[in-house]
Amino acid sequence: MESYRELDPAGVRGVVFDIDDTVTRNGVLEPDAYAAMHLLADGGFELVAVTGRPLGWTDVIARLWPVRVAVGENGAGWAWVDDAGTHEGYFCTEAERSKQAALLDTIRRKAKSAMPHVQTTNDDRHRRCDLAFDVGESVSLPRAEIDALVALIEDLGARSSVSTVHAHAIPGPWDKAEGVARALEDVLGIDLSSEIEHWVFVGDSGNDAAAFERFPKSVGVANVREHLDRLPVPPRYVTDGDRGRGFAELAAHLVDGLG
Repeated sequence: MESYRELDPAGVRGVVFDIDDTVTRNGVLEPDAYAAMHLLADGGFELVAVTGRPLGWTDVIARLWPVRVAVGENGAGWAWVDDAGTHEGYFCTEAERSKQAALLDTIRRKAKSAMPHVQTTNDDRHRRCDLAFDVGESVSLPRAEIDALVALIEDLGARSSVSTVHAHAIPGPWDKAEGVARALEDVLGIDLSSEIEHWVFVGDSGNDAAAFERFPKSVGVANVREHLDRLPVPPRYVTDGDRGRGFAELAAHLVDGLG
């Protein structure tokens, strides 16, 4: 991985960024990272937050953060605010989501039976399209148990994704990269495939793998080094600072490049 200082800011239009352990520390949004979002927005960059957190959270993020769109549940849906009000979009149709919900119910029951000590996340009630288990937020599951949970999820027919805090059961074809692409088309009319060189992605862990692979200008905050064994394609660049401090470093680098 190269230093973030090697990333050429010329022509960058927007920044897509993960939330947990990319702009937060111990679950709290870091002041430097929030200030960096405003720095980027004031500099004319389009901002997209993308997270494994619930779609119920993206409604709030879209209202309160300086982002154009907030993508939740690893790409399952998104929220945005414009002059006409607050809106939401989904990767799959309502009929598809109904079938997917039945699969998630099965996974929930099987996991409770096979691994009763594994709990769903404390934000579960705000989720609409996926199911997430707490593996590193309120508890810390051993790697072997996380792997067993992932195997259970995949054996039942869903895909899985593991972040620093959660293990997700994903019943549809979305991921962070595809979700962001669909959201940008829906909200801003942008064909990401035709201008992906103008976008930067920033993340930190395994559930950012699809985006690290998709975006040529991919950046890991320094704590990504702890998760390289779960990343088929590592980020091209890495910051010096971890979490929100690294995000702020990158933001300053991009804004300085405007001159």
